[in-house]
Amino acid sequence: MEIRIYYEDTDAGGVVYHANYLGFFERGRTEFLRRRGLSVKQLHDDGLIFPVVRVEADFRSPARLDDLLRITTTVLEVGRSSFTLQQCAIRQEDDRLLVAAKITLVCVAPGMKARRLPPLLLEALNSSHD
Repeated sequence: MEIRIYYEDTDAGGVVYHANYLGFFERGRTEFLRRRGLSVKQLHDDGLIFPVVRVEADFRSPARLDDLLRITTTVLEVGRSSFTLQQCAIRQEDDRLLVAAKITLVCVAPGMKARRLPPLLLEALNSSHD
């Protein structure tokens, strides 16, 4: 997935504010699932919510105004009720890795009780195509 950096994405130093990468990665996860035939809205409507419970991020180099980033998403681990993804922000112009994050999500019902991952999601996470 591609994301263009706009003025609103930057901080006083003219670089992308660190917390904005979490939003970029959220969009990347949504599109990752969409490419596999799943709708985050439909999952939500079916009573499945996927809060982030852990983030490890390495900020290697800044993105700046008007950069075009590629957000990649790779499945690292799938458990009974959680899954962990590797997500990266890469500048298109020079293919430079800017941010690498390991993000763990858990499947819960609306009352925040853990649930098993549904079969359709398990299939999507275990598929090898991107």
